[in-house]
Amino acid sequence: MAATTFAHDYSSPVAPSRMFKALITDSRNLLPKLLPQIIKEVNVIQGDGEAGSIEQVNFAEAFPFKYVKHRIDEVDNDNLVCKYTMIEGDPLGDKFESIVYEVKFEATSDGGCLCKMTSKYNVIGGFELKDEDIKEGRESSLGVCKVVEAYLLENPQVYA
Repeated sequence: MAATTFAHDYSSPVAPSRMFKALITDSRNLLPKLLPQIIKEVNVIQGDGEAGSIEQVNFAEAFPFKYVKHRIDEVDNDNLVCKYTMIEGDPLGDKFESIVYEVKFEATSDGGCLCKMTSKYNVIGGFELKDEDIKEGRESSLGVCKVVEAYLLENPQVYA
């Protein structure tokens, strides 16, 4: 199984601890509220939401994918790092065995944060992954970050 890794960063004026709580530790509650047109619900189907847990994201009917399952590999609340693996779901198709994600939130000098996202695509067979193959997923992730950021800026007391 070959692997290809992509990385991208997202800069935000919101403090790293607030973005981490919104996008990682409380995402199963917040994201369906903010993005009901995309995310129907997020359920912990095994575990307690910490490392070793399995979460299933069920998408809204209008979304092109039905669901994904993530295994939570690491949640480091002190260093604001989360690692998780997509182990099942429509986006994997017949090209990917799994996709491993690492998200890290770092403080910036202006009080905001830099969100560093790394995605490791474990491909099946000889499939050669190109940047355009993952463009839609990357843009979707950045779109979620922007929606959460806007919500947190409008609601400074949330996750403060």
